[in-house]
Amino acid sequence: MVRRRVVVRGSVQGVGYRWAARDRATALGVSGFVQNRPDGSVFAEVDGEPGAVDAMVEWMRSGPPGARVTALETSDIESDGAPDALGDESMGFAIRR
Repeated sequence: MVRRRVVVRGSVQGVGYRWAARDRATALGVSGFVQNRPDGSVFAEVDGEPGAVDAMVEWMRSGPPGARVTALETSDIESDGAPDALGDESMGFAIRR
């Protein structure tokens, strides 16, 4: 199991990015969350099998059709692989406000 933080910059709010991210995460079987940040970026934490997390991050580089991603920053963080590693998001991928 790996866990990654992702910050997505560009025109990524108001275009359905978070909902599309949740759909993609569900399809890939990763857990975590996604949320808008006050600076206009989108922040996410993704936890799961390495290949699935990599696929999720790759999708986040472009996002849904209405998004215009100009930058994507990632950082690996420790994943203990425990079911509660992400709290309420341990069994799915949440949209946070």
